[in-house]
Amino acid sequence: MSDLPRMIEALLFLSPQPVNVADLGEALEATEGQVTEAIDVLREDLGEGKRGIVLREVAGGFTLASDPASEAAARRLLSKPRTPPLTQAQAETLAIVAYLQPVSRPEVARIRGVSSESAVQTLAERGLIEESGRSQFGATLFKTTDLFERLFGLSGLDQLPDPSGFDPTPEDERELRERLLKAGEQRAQ
Repeated sequence: MSDLPRMIEALLFLSPQPVNVADLGEALEATEGQVTEAIDVLREDLGEGKRGIVLREVAGGFTLASDPASEAAARRLLSKPRTPPLTQAQAETLAIVAYLQPVSRPEVARIRGVSSESAVQTLAERGLIEESGRSQFGATLFKTTDLFERLFGLSGLDQLPDPSGFDPTPEDERELRERLLKAGEQRAQ
């Protein structure tokens, strides 16, 4: 029983919606009575003014919420503009820089097959990549930043997925090439 309040707290933290006692019981393989007792323990542990999180009963279920005392600070924090998600071009460019760094913008464009100037500029503005010198031909070289590693949960670049795991077989490559050529032909029409 002692782990049940902690487990309920974890489930409520993970759920974007309030969770009712029956669903908690099913997930935890516990009776509704055990869940209710554990919720009472959790409610006491998270009581008003004790911690930054409180337990709320809303919409027929339970949810975790911030302590009302933090409302003003939370509004200031959350009113900041959000960074939009990466576009496909930005994600492709970021992957190329991550795996081949340091790499120049012309090399990225050659690999992608299209200009990558805008994607490189946006990634640099967001702090995901940065300049790291010049190539022998004078082109600016780019590498990923510590922010990139933090955002992607990496403790180092050696934790990037092994790209050889994504190498298609010759048959898959042939099929992919045919599909791409066919799609290109249809697009040209």
